[in-house]
Amino acid sequence: MLKPHFIINTITDITVDFLRENSIDALLLDVDNTLSVAHKNKTLRSGVVEWLESMQKSGIKLIVLSNAKAERAKSFAKSIGLDAVGLAAKPLPFGYLKAVKKMGKSKRTTAVVGDQIFTDVLGGRLAGIKTILVTDITPEQTLNFKIRRKIEQKLRKRWENGR
Repeated sequence: MLKPHFIINTITDITVDFLRENSIDALLLDVDNTLSVAHKNKTLRSGVVEWLESMQKSGIKLIVLSNAKAERAKSFAKSIGLDAVGLAAKPLPFGYLKAVKKMGKSKRTTAVVGDQIFTDVLGGRLAGIKTILVTDITPEQTLNFKIRRKIEQKLRKRWENGR
């Protein structure tokens, strides 16, 4: 349940060709440390604006999926021209399913993109959608995040070694 379907370095490394090869036509996008450079920061990582435009021009549906308050999630999403589902309660599947329905897409052709195994990946798996794990941009400073990141690093290493 924790192993992602795909591991990719950054969100901007996800190509339209990759999505089409894997029958994906919709993406649920995590914000913190995936689209933005740090937790609770609105600064987009380099290349994200162009990547978003490329995805949309190619017909890939995009929506922001965040545990942030609905107002914050919608404000951020609006600033980049997207819709959002806030208070998603990740890793519970409800927010994921709401986002898929909001886009008018199928679970079979949707994937979630995020940087956390215990929220983004686990939630996507519970919701029955594909998962794409990206590397976090900025290390988190809270003890809770540091502990989770240590566990995630060990899991990633195991997966990279084929276990």
